[in-house]
Amino acid sequence: MTTYTLSKGAAEKTKADVVAIGVVRTAKGLQAAPGGRGVADAYGRKFAPLLSTLGFTGKRGEVAKLPTGGTIKSPMLVLVGLGAEDDVDAAGLRRAAGIAIRTVSNAATLALALPARDAAEVRAVAEGAMLGAYAFTTYKTSSRSTPPGDVVVLTGTARSKAAKTALETAQAVASATALARDWVNTPAADLTPGRFADAVLAEHKSRKPGKVTISVLDEKELGSRGFGGVLGVGQASANPPRLVRLEYRPRGATAHLALVGKGITFDSGGLALKAGPKMRTMKCDMAGAAAVVAATFAIAELGLPVRVTTVAPMAENMVSGKATRPGDVLTMYDGQTVEVLNPDAEGRLVLADGIALAREAKPDLVVDVATLTGASETALGDRVGAVLGNDDDLLAQTIAAASRAGEVLWQLPIAEEMPEKVRTYSKVADLMQHNVDFYGGALYAAAFLQQFVGDHRWAHLDIAGPAFNGRGPYGHVPSGGTGFAVPTLVELASELADGKA
Repeated sequence: MTTYTLSKGAAEKTKADVVAIGVVRTAKGLQAAPGGRGVADAYGRKFAPLLSTLGFTGKRGEVAKLPTGGTIKSPMLVLVGLGAEDDVDAAGLRRAAGIAIRTVSNAATLALALPARDAAEVRAVAEGAMLGAYAFTTYKTSSRSTPPGDVVVLTGTARSKAAKTALETAQAVASATALARDWVNTPAADLTPGRFADAVLAEHKSRKPGKVTISVLDEKELGSRGFGGVLGVGQASANPPRLVRLEYRPRGATAHLALVGKGITFDSGGLALKAGPKMRTMKCDMAGAAAVVAATFAIAELGLPVRVTTVAPMAENMVSGKATRPGDVLTMYDGQTVEVLNPDAEGRLVLADGIALAREAKPDLVVDVATLTGASETALGDRVGAVLGNDDDLLAQTIAAASRAGEVLWQLPIAEEMPEKVRTYSKVADLMQHNVDFYGGALYAAAFLQQFVGDHRWAHLDIAGPAFNGRGPYGHVPSGGTGFAVPTLVELASELADGKA
């Protein structure tokens, strides 16, 4: 367990096993960034030639490690590139701190002497380190390296209330993001809908249960209450579906936020069976549910004065004689009928039921999160999430919140013709579940969900790309589950807490 603290100590005087500083590009060449300038001064005129010898250019994400030979108190120095001096921001610091801590192996103590001049930078550095240190080792019989036992963020504001609050916020957000990552990384056989619901119940019990109330609907209750979308997706599996509902109701709440997350614990594609290679990472298809549940716990831990109603429908999309067929018609929770065209477009069916249920709580705004369409990943790649909705101000607010939280969202439109397609393509039901055309898949899926939103302000986050990193780690993001959207949702709730609904 790593301990994180703040200190006013100077980088060149710290006795930590490793000290990390930032390097920026300036008009005068490479220089140490604020927080690490004392280290550069200790090297004196040797600092610039040292960087040159290392081939260090200062570009964002670049890293080098070298012994100090007694030049400073710490025996090991880590250099992290921050890019141009004028471009240093919280997002860059978050990434740099993640890189720094991942570069350190088997050291007892690490001092981060990156720019931490105010609360925002303190939070970015601390949060980046916490997220960068993440490792999923549940199924490992041994670990090659361990993160430092003690990490100190060096900052002149260490004793201020704002800095201490920033550290607490970083810890809450990073802990929630790690929780979502753990759930996403867990093999689908060990995180069936029932086990996922049990895991949420266990997490709830381990916290302050009074802050958040929880209820779980099993397959019988889902049937009696008419959740046709969730049941239609989950009926082919030996592992029946569940629906988890969380409620956080603080006194003096300034707004009411509803969160809905797609919880497909494994997606085989159903009768529209996926090709083998595309199934390999489908344990991550519950990343949306993981994100909204984890974010709810973080919002409650921080005591934000925002009421949160969270709905996480959970199902396993499998193949059997009970599977939903193309052409079948499902009656959704709100009574609308849907013709199923593609059993591999199951996420929108469980989300529709979840959104309809969340609406009953009469929230001020609804945000859903889902690994919904391959089309969004095709359009935006695997590091950028799509955001669509019915309120431009809310979409802009969500994009801005993501940026502050170190995530990237890009707005896509719900083109005018898409809702019309959803409502008119089926000749036997109210709505058609899937696009008959081969283009605009992400837009059509959002237009389908919009039919269940009513007149609520609504934002839809399609995180099919950034929810799971199938490559090597980068910045503060590990391989595997990323916990994408957790920081954004907490940041959005923080803004709502300030009355910016």
